[in-house]
Amino acid sequence: MSDVIPSSLRQSCSSRVQDMPDNQIVAVADLARHDASVVRLWIGEGDLPTPDYIKQAAVDALGRDDTRYSYSQGLPELRQALSDYHRRHWQVDVSADRFCLTIGGMNAVTMAMQAILEEGSEVIMPTPAWPNARQIIEIVGGVNVPVAFDFHPDGNIELDLDKLFAKVTDRTRAVFINSPSNPTGWRMPLEDMRRLRDFCREKGLWIVADEVYNHFVYQDDVYDSEGPAASFLQICEPDEKLLVTNTFSKNWCMTGWRAGWITFPQGMDQLFARLCQYNTTGVASFIQRACIAALENGDEFIRHQVERCQASRDVLVEGLSALDNVTVFSPQGTFYLFFKVHGLSGSSLDTAKRILREAKVGVAPGSAFGPEGEDYLRICFAIDPELAREALARLVPFIESLAAPRQPLTGHPCG
Repeated sequence: MSDVIPSSLRQSCSSRVQDMPDNQIVAVADLARHDASVVRLWIGEGDLPTPDYIKQAAVDALGRDDTRYSYSQGLPELRQALSDYHRRHWQVDVSADRFCLTIGGMNAVTMAMQAILEEGSEVIMPTPAWPNARQIIEIVGGVNVPVAFDFHPDGNIELDLDKLFAKVTDRTRAVFINSPSNPTGWRMPLEDMRRLRDFCREKGLWIVADEVYNHFVYQDDVYDSEGPAASFLQICEPDEKLLVTNTFSKNWCMTGWRAGWITFPQGMDQLFARLCQYNTTGVASFIQRACIAALENGDEFIRHQVERCQASRDVLVEGLSALDNVTVFSPQGTFYLFFKVHGLSGSSLDTAKRILREAKVGVAPGSAFGPEGEDYLRICFAIDPELAREALARLVPFIESLAAPRQPLTGHPCG
């Protein structure tokens, strides 16, 4: 695939789109997507199939010829199922008319930014961060303002809210928070969520909260998690400047189904109905029927996935932490492990390609998540624990061959 737009067309194309960087995760994955010998830890999806009851709901809907246009915001039954789901897991009452179905989480983030940003509006985002969220801000005419996480030698990651607050200008429109965070595994403490909420209330700013990984939280000697991570919906009022994005992809292994949702303030239903109409005309009806089945019958599957991820996480954290030239940031949430290998030469993208070539393990380069992620690597551990052991058996000899001792960190990812 050519990466250069012909000169005869370049001046007629959007400069925003022309200047978009390539997705480095995809660049690595495309090198070996069909190589069965590779352990695939690069892309954020589990290795389990979509549960049969979810697939059957779609098949049944197709059998009923449920293939027509539907409500722009989504089927009323599905929006009510979302309301019930939030009440069940977060003990919060969110009325059904505050949900809009989207084509996956990416479309949810896109519509959130379309709804609130003007040309030149600034969005503050902790980084390293999911590259798609960073890029969509610029595509819709906004400006991404990064705030680096603090990475500590003990493997802890923190977000300095005072540093974030200092980034606010008269052009700031929103703060984007992904907690639990891709790629770092960081989780925002509830007291910090309240502090950020109060600050945004005072300044009149939006909070855009990507809460895709809320169920994927773990227990260990440092973090003790009971139930899902806290949601901003629990601490904000129904009419507050809060947009929460989510997806069916992760909880129920539905990445290819392309279904998600956005939760918006009371009274904005018509705006999001229009945005949905002009972006996609809505999610296919038979897919929405599958989503209802996921919400109503999928809690046990979520628990199974999280337990499985916990086991694979523990295998990889223990194995990599034992190496002298690795600093591991034990994830508080998500199903990603972010780590630094000391002694690397070249970029993290070059290293990811080398690991793929020499160890037959697919990992994501840290630079895919912004310049603050350079020198780091990310692996997805939403896999069978036995596969995690196989990945570790391949990675350890490669990493040990670098034989550079662990270096002290300086409080930020590039240290």
